[in-house]
Amino acid sequence: MGDRQPHLNGAYYGPSIPPPTKSSHSHGRRGGGCGCLGKCFGCCGCCILSVIFNILITLAVVIGIAALIIWLIFRPNAIKFHVTDAKLTQFSLDPNDNLQYNLDLNFTIRNPNRRIGVYYDQIEVRGYYGAQRFGVSNVPTFYQGHKNTTVVGTKLGGQGLVLLSRGERRDLDEDVKSQIYRIEAKLRLRVRFKFGLVKSWKFKPKIRCDLKVPLSSNTTGGFQFQRTKCDVDF
Repeated sequence: MGDRQPHLNGAYYGPSIPPPTKSSHSHGRRGGGCGCLGKCFGCCGCCILSVIFNILITLAVVIGIAALIIWLIFRPNAIKFHVTDAKLTQFSLDPNDNLQYNLDLNFTIRNPNRRIGVYYDQIEVRGYYGAQRFGVSNVPTFYQGHKNTTVVGTKLGGQGLVLLSRGERRDLDEDVKSQIYRIEAKLRLRVRFKFGLVKSWKFKPKIRCDLKVPLSSNTTGGFQFQRTKCDVDF
């Protein structure tokens, strides 16, 4: 046994215990949260989603500001459609529900804008009686310049099976007696707008024209077709 230490009353306590050595610990993730930018890719993508979200907000703001600037510069006005003339020479339904029809229509299309041109890539005209379509025609495509009025004409003629409801048959009987027919013309368009040197993507507006067209053989009623404004739905 080792020497006794007299100042400790003869007790032997053994050699002194050295202090514990400090063990190194890895400074890894704590609590599962996101740290600085260098740790973003290790915390479940939360920082990536935040960056994407901020980019989307920035893009939305930039697009909104650009659209406002374009509107302030060009001040776009709605295109106006009118049916200026309509001539109906035949509109009769036989007992087998075959409709024979012959209708000529003239439209005016007004572009009131000073800095916007319009490409009409497709113009399809459809004739309806009630909810039943009876004819289709196409108008040649064209470009319409600034502050321009263009006149286009089309013809709906032929025959086809038309199945009218009871209400539509009653309406037709009334129209036959009055010789004034309630016909609806619908236009299906594909248009692009030109802002200076920039062309927009394609729009598909729908045009509806509610018409009252006298049969041309009706010479006693005195009713004449009236210029009709069409409803435009973009």
